[in-house]
Amino acid sequence: MRVASILSPSRTFCGLEVSSKKRAIEHGAQFIAACDPRLDEGELYRSLIAREKISPTGLGHGIALPHCRLPSCTGIVGALVTLSEPIDFEAIDDEPVSTLFYVIVPEQQTDSHLTVLSMLMEKFNDPLFRQRLRQAKTAQELYLAAVSESVS
Repeated sequence: MRVASILSPSRTFCGLEVSSKKRAIEHGAQFIAACDPRLDEGELYRSLIAREKISPTGLGHGIALPHCRLPSCTGIVGALVTLSEPIDFEAIDDEPVSTLFYVIVPEQQTDSHLTVLSMLMEKFNDPLFRQRLRQAKTAQELYLAAVSESVS
């Protein structure tokens, strides 16, 4: 699986201004629902927040992977957002988060959910990948950095 299979330029946003984890989830739900009318913003927000309450999705290194499964979702949907200023996201390394990759998966696709999360964790574990994302100044640059398969 590749990032390009779940991410599109329309679901990539650079420099979102939020002051809290809750606002980042709220804006993420709005952004994703605006790009995919099959997804209900309220349902998406509630599912993402409920997942965060179970276990925070801050991976460390300034990265968070808010994710959930939804009955109304028909295929894996990814959205990549960078923040203008890092926020507390209860990350495992206690560092603030500045990059969020939202993942929405159809409710019954447990295996796909785990596969996509594993792929993203591997990507975000690569310091060069994280650096390319942080250097992006526009949504287009961010998208291209995310879908690039090169390691340079």
